[in-house]
This record gives sequence, C-alpha cells and structure tokens, in this order.
Amino acid sequence: MKETPLSNCERDFLLKAIQEKKRLDGRQTYDYRKLKIMFGTDFGCCFVELGKTRVMAQVSCELVAPKENRPNEGIMFFNIELSPMASPAFEQGRQSELSVKLNRQLERCLRNSKCIDLESLCVVSGEKVWQIRVDVHMLNHDGNLMDAASITAIASLCHFRRPDVGIQGDEVTVYSPDERDPIPLSIYHMPISVSFAFFQQGTYLLVDPCEREERVMDGLLMIAMNKHREICSIQSSGGIMLLKEQVMRCSKIASVKVSEITKLIMKALENDKTARKAGGKCGFAESMPQERITALKKDETAVEMTDVTERANDIVLNAEVPPQTSQSLLVPLPGMGQVGKDLQNSWGIEEYYQDEEEAFNSDEDKQTMMEVGEKQKVHDVVEISDSEEDEVVILQPEATDRAHKKTSSSSHLKEPAKSKKRHRK
Repeated sequence: MKETPLSNCERDFLLKAIQEKKRLDGRQTYDYRKLKIMFGTDFGCCFVELGKTRVMAQVSCELVAPKENRPNEGIMFFNIELSPMASPAFEQGRQSELSVKLNRQLERCLRNSKCIDLESLCVVSGEKVWQIRVDVHMLNHDGNLMDAASITAIASLCHFRRPDVGIQGDEVTVYSPDERDPIPLSIYHMPISVSFAFFQQGTYLLVDPCEREERVMDGLLMIAMNKHREICSIQSSGGIMLLKEQVMRCSKIASVKVSEITKLIMKALENDKTARKAGGKCGFAESMPQERITALKKDETAVEMTDVTERANDIVLNAEVPPQTSQSLLVPLPGMGQVGKDLQNSWGIEEYYQDEEEAFNSDEDKQTMMEVGEKQKVHDVVEISDSEEDEVVILQPEATDRAHKKTSSSSHLKEPAKSKKRHRK
C-alpha cells in the first residue's frame, strides 16, 4: 500500500512554518522529541519511544563457526523489520529500499565503528565463537527511524548478558543463568545517530524531523557520534550540496545531543539494575499494571489533590447567595393567564364533536341505540369482519338455556345470508 501523498496546501503550510522557525508540535529548531527508554524482563530487550515513533530491539546469541578470514572474532548481525503495524506504507515479507538503507546505516554505526570487542566473543579459535544478533522491530512510524533504531540497538546491547561457557578439552559447556551469572558484552563506546533535515536547498535546518517534515525535506544528513565527540559514520542523502560550515555546525549540535542521550541511557540501565537487585518488578511485569505498553495511551497531568476539601469549603463560604424568587414574579401577567383562551379553533375539531353530540342526543338515535343494546344483551354476539374479503365471522358463546341456543342459531343463519347478499351486490 502506497503512502498517502501530502496535498499542496499541507506542503506550503509546512514550508512556510519552517521559514518562520515554527514546527507542528511546538518544538524549536534544534529540539529533540521526548525520549523514553524501557527494558523488558529478559536481558537484551529494549523499548524506545521518540515522540510517537516506537521501536523495539531484542538481542540473542548462539555458538557458530567463525569466518575463515577472522577466526578469533565473533560475529555481529543486524536485522531491521518494517512491519505494516508501524505504517500502512510498509509491506510484510519484502525488503523495501528504506529497510536496506536503515540496515546498512546501522551496521556502519555499530559494527564498523568497533564499539564492541568482537575478540571477546571467541570461545575456541577457529571453531566456535558467539554470534550476536540484534533484531530491531518498528512498532510505529512517526519519522526519524534511524535515530530511534540506533538508540534502541545500543541500549539493548548494553543491557544484554550472554551465558558463561566452560572448556574441558574439546568439550564446550554452556551454563544456564541459574548455574553461573551471565556475562555482559565488552562495549568500548556508544555511537548514536543524529539526523538533520534540510529545506529550501540547505537554507533551513531541523533536528529530529517528524514524518510530515521528512516528506517535504530536500535532504537528510545522518551523523553517528559518541560522547567523546568522535564521528563514527556520516551519510548524506537527497542530492543537496552542503558546505563545510554546515557540516561542522551539525557536528557540534550532534555532540551535545549525543551526550544528553548517553546520560539518559546510562541512567535507565542503572535504574533497571537497581530494580533487579532489589527483587522488584521490572520490564513488562511493571509496565502491564500501569498500561505503559499499550499503543494508544494518554499522557496524564499531575493534579494536586491534598487540600481539595479546604478549597471546596472556601469556595462555598465565599460564594454569593443566589437571589430569592419573589412572589410577584409568580403572578401571571395580563393576557398570559390561560394560553389560547380567547383564540378560536381553526381546525374545526370542536365543531365536529358538537355535531356528533347533537346527533347522539336526538330521541330517534337514543331509541335505536337502546334497541341495539338490548339485542346485544340478548344475543351477546361478537362480529369480526375482514375489510379485504368482506366476510363476517361470528363468535358464538356457549349458552346454558336451550331457548337461548335456538335464538342464537337463528340469528347465526340470518346474518351470514345478509352478508352474502351484500357481497354479491
């Protein structure tokens, strides 16, 4: 499914807002979105929220044969999955151009920068080494996937623990976490990617572009750097020409952002370590009761509820007394006593009922109604007629007297004959 293109009005609005140094979410030009790092119950599971962009990473390991040209080094493997859950534009089971680009950039950022000691992953030279696999899953796409993926990958690698091994002759024994404590990876530094979006052929610059800003940008610059201000990788896309001063300016901004993000990752790791030592709930066990792993969640604002009763009493005491309704207001004004009293009936309903009453009060009608009532008392017959077929059905109740049966049967024979005659006419 192709992504919905932006309309000309939206594009013009975004570009005009960028020219006025304004952004859709209220951030400044060099501001990052709110960053949140959480760890799962298992070692190596990490969740990162960068605004509305959500990424999950899981690190796993296994013993494999090393490469022939590097028999003493372990293997690092990265895999990025763009599922349709993150965006309708992503297709499942098919590598898109964006996924290949992100995968290569992540390998340059982490593996080619030598941030992990691969020689420490060797178990038996030339025979068995540890293969570390990092699976990055995009849960929601709202722009700047590369920065969120790099933060998630390096945080999950720092949180991961591999099982301890023992060698006796040619046998290699892998111990479970219950037998021996797992061993963390040897990490030299933490490279983190920072993205810069350029507009109007490099005239305007934004840090951490969102999804809509990425659609209207002219070029993108990704700088991977550690807290020691060492550039690990740099990549430019979009076909724009950048000056030396622009690149140097971006590198200075990236150094500040990387130091802040590194401190946040270290703080999250320390909090998780403290929670695990204390034996408290951590990871998903802590997140589920607080509904922190749901996709559609609401940001709650802290409200001071300590002195609610006192404030309510003060409001009641200081409130003005409502004016009492005087009795003079309850007296109806002239002309409003009875609605429709002096008005004439324009529907003619009263005239119709008056005519019916006069016709009913006549002596002849009274006499006929009395005769009909006496007949109904004597016979007590109920007639039900069908308007479509003009047939008359007579319900004959059971009578106790024989004479009453004869009179009822005679009336039962006469009345159907009348109805048949009417039907023939």
